[in-house]
Amino acid sequence: MAGRGAAGRELLTARVVLLLFGLAVLAIAGRSAIESIPRFADWVSGKGAVGALLFGLGYIAAVIAFVPGLLLTMAAGTIFDLATGTAIVFVAATLGASAAFLVSRYLARPLVEHRLAGNARFAAIDRAIGHEGRKIVFLLRLSPFFPFNLLNYALGLTKVRFRDYVLASAGMLPATLLYVYYGRILGDVARVASGAPIPRGVEYYVLLGIGLAATILVTALVTRIARRALRDAIGDGGGSS
Repeated sequence: MAGRGAAGRELLTARVVLLLFGLAVLAIAGRSAIESIPRFADWVSGKGAVGALLFGLGYIAAVIAFVPGLLLTMAAGTIFDLATGTAIVFVAATLGASAAFLVSRYLARPLVEHRLAGNARFAAIDRAIGHEGRKIVFLLRLSPFFPFNLLNYALGLTKVRFRDYVLASAGMLPATLLYVYYGRILGDVARVASGAPIPRGVEYYVLLGIGLAATILVTALVTRIARRALRDAIGDGGGSS
C-alpha cells in the first residue's frame, strides 16, 4: 500500500512538472507571437464569417498560450464592427479561459488535493472558496489588476466549480466592450501593435473605478471566507479532541 501511495505521488508530481514545462513553452511561444498579431489580423480581415471563425480560434489559442489579450481584443475592433468584435472576443476568451482552467484542473489539481488532505485548515478554506466561486471569479474578472491568462490556470487549482467559473465570465464583458471600442477608434492594427496610446475617455476611468472596487471587494470576500473557514476548522478540531 505504501509503495502504491508513493507511486501515486510520483505520478502526480510528474504531471505537475509536465504542466509547468508546457506552460513555460507556451509562454515563450506566446511572447514571440505578439509580433505576428498584425499579420494575423490582416490575414483574417475581409474573409467574412470564415475570418470571424479564424480570429476566434486564434484568440482561443492565444489565451491558452499566454499571449496578452489586450492587443487581440483591440485588433478585433479594427476588423469587425463593435457588436461583432465584442461577441467574438467574449466567446473566444471564455472558451480559451475554460480550456486553460480544465488543463490545470485535471493535471495539477489532484496534487493540490493530495497536499490539502493533510491540512484541515487549508482544506476548509479551499471548500469555502468553492462555495463562493461564482462571486469570487466574477469580481476577479471585473478587476484589471489580476493577470487574465495566469488567473485561468490558477483558478483551475481551486475548488471553484467549472459551471460557476464559466458563468462568472460575464465579468469580462465591460472590459471587452471597452477595448474593442478603442480598437475601432484607433482603426489600424499596426497602430495597436506598435503601442499607440489608448484613448482614455470618461468610460476608461469609469471601468478603472469599477475594477478597483471589484479588487477591494474580492480581497475582502476571500479574506472573510478564509477567516470563517479557519474558525470553523479550528472549532471542529477543538470539538473532536
